[in-house]
Amino acid sequence: MTEYSRMNGETWRIFRIMAEFVEGFDELSMIGPAVSIFGSARVAPSHPYYKLAVDTAREIGKAGFSVITGGGGGIMEAANKGAREAGVKSIGLNIELPHEQTPNKYQNMSLHFRYFFCRKVMFLKYAHGFIAMPGGFGTMDEFFEALVLIQTLKQAHFPIICMDRDYWGGLIDWLKKRMLDECAFISPEDMDVFTVCDEPKQAAQIIVEFHEKNGRAGIKQPWGVKRPPAGQQ
Repeated sequence: MTEYSRMNGETWRIFRIMAEFVEGFDELSMIGPAVSIFGSARVAPSHPYYKLAVDTAREIGKAGFSVITGGGGGIMEAANKGAREAGVKSIGLNIELPHEQTPNKYQNMSLHFRYFFCRKVMFLKYAHGFIAMPGGFGTMDEFFEALVLIQTLKQAHFPIICMDRDYWGGLIDWLKKRMLDECAFISPEDMDVFTVCDEPKQAAQIIVEFHEKNGRAGIKQPWGVKRPPAGQQ
């Protein structure tokens, strides 16, 4: 490949990236209040986590929020299914992968991405709350991305809810013991950015109460202001 061909290919890649952003901004800017739900693609419909995701998304939908997922199977499929059952917009941000990612049938709005970073922007930019269901590396990536943007005040503070205490408990204990207490790599208020719960109705109520108190724009804070816990504003 010549130097010209290489540079020409890189230039066209920029336009592909731009096209994904333009389509995402155009399609999602009109959806209204929404909640992004993250979770594993490797969960079978018979698994309790699948039912938990369906029930949680249904409660979120009944509360008046659209649901955004990664559009694939497992918990993503379950969340889109719950949104459809609630009669709200069921949005899938599908990613091109060599394995695992097949768009589920419960989406009534589907976008398709080649680039993970474009897709991640859409998860975060148009969400008014985040629910992290049990999941793997991808779920952790999305969960910590939301935490970082709120911690660094790059995004308004919206509720981040981890569903299922048994699944998340070990990680949260490690964050508190190692990151906070032993190493001081995070501040005490950083542990207040997220909430852990087990009940779908409780998760929906946390988000509803947050928005009733703070409005759709969330909490936009100056540097150094302590963030209140998502369920205790």
